Amino acid sequence: MTLSKNIRAVLFDLDGTLLDTAPDFVVVVNRLLAEYDRPPLPAETIRRSVSNGARALVCLAFNIDPEHTDFEPLRVRLLEIYSEHLAVHTALFPGLQEVLDQLNEWSIPWGIATNKPAAFTIPLMEQLDLKPACECIICPDHVAERKPHPESLLLAAKNLGCEPEHIVYVGDHRRDIECGQQAGSVTIAAAYGYIEDDDDVDSWGADYRVEHGSEILGILRGLVEPLVEA
Repeated sequence: MTLSKNIRAVLFDLDGTLLDTAPDFVVVVNRLLAEYDRPPLPAETIRRSVSNGARALVCLAFNIDPEHTDFEPLRVRLLEIYSEHLAVHTALFPGLQEVLDQLNEWSIPWGIATNKPAAFTIPLMEQLDLKPACECIICPDHVAERKPHPESLLLAAKNLGCEPEHIVYVGDHRRDIECGQQAGSVTIAAAYGYIEDDDDVDSWGADYRVEHGSEILGILRGLVEPLVEA
């Protein structure tokens, strides 16, 4: 695609892209396993599955599928534990604070488009109290179709008063990139995120790939500064 220089907003996926939430999920999953007298899982094993949500974590931890009779009680309990452990160890990925600070200097709003339910996303963001503040949060509760459907980005664009092609979307999963592509946005693949062993980031077809959060700033600078200087 022809990359727009007229960037009006930057949106991030949440888990594995903007925030390193895995340390809290490691505690939560292993606490749930301990309740059932099961041995803990290695942190890295849990980390790779965090972007796939609570259902995937239950399947991983207990080696069951969603049709198993124990699945739903386990999922509910995992989320109960997580609701009490949202932001104990969670933090911005390295380099992301500098990105947010620069966006603030450019007067470019930033937001979140995530498949994480609002019941966890909103309290998490409130507890972290990031500055500069997030100006748009889109969760599954706000749309009819989850990512990879583009509805999240289309709604974000509407809320931010810009066209989706003037949005940069950063994500650590194929569904994020597909969502951005279908919306017509510029896409950045966060290869530093929660990538499963058998996944190939390059196969997602993102416009850009970054190995560290600090690299996002260089990409944005190339897209934004010609507009700022004009």
